[in-house]
Amino acid sequence: MKTNTQDAQAMTMDADVMAVARSAFQHARAGDALILARLVEAGLPANLANEKGDTLLMLASYHGHADATRVLLEHQADPEKANDRGQTPLAGAAFKGDVTIARLLLDHGARVDGVAPDGKTALMFAAMFDRLEVLELLLSRGAAPERTDAGNRTALDYARAMGARRTTERLAELRKTNGQQRA
Repeated sequence: MKTNTQDAQAMTMDADVMAVARSAFQHARAGDALILARLVEAGLPANLANEKGDTLLMLASYHGHADATRVLLEHQADPEKANDRGQTPLAGAAFKGDVTIARLLLDHGARVDGVAPDGKTALMFAAMFDRLEVLELLLSRGAAPERTDAGNRTALDYARAMGARRTTERLAELRKTNGQQRA
């Protein structure tokens, strides 16, 4: 049987754990690699996620913090772990146009053609938002430009729909070179 003292200690410990977790998410957003390294080395799960399903890695990578991203990846953070909206860190890097982060994620196991529940790939995000440098990186790592999402749209379809001039030109050129003739 628990005593009132044991209940109070458990509540204090729960509050302390929650404070450490909140602090870890702040450090991920701010890119504080040194503190994140200390926290995960002390036992904080590298794949800790907040109420939206965003992991420490998702936050560090989305905010463009290469050192913090590297630290988390080196401590076994999962580059494929999607948030509650089905977004992966690689899709976030493609959306932001961050080649450094995209390269780090790919080098640590992110699947170049990983898909969200709606079938969208990082290449589609890069195409959509005219992130030519990220698009080229993804293509060089084997991304399939002919892949379609749940609505049967390709990266080229997204680039055209969003008026993304550079990625539209590149993907159309690639399609022509590969002999694909889709309107």
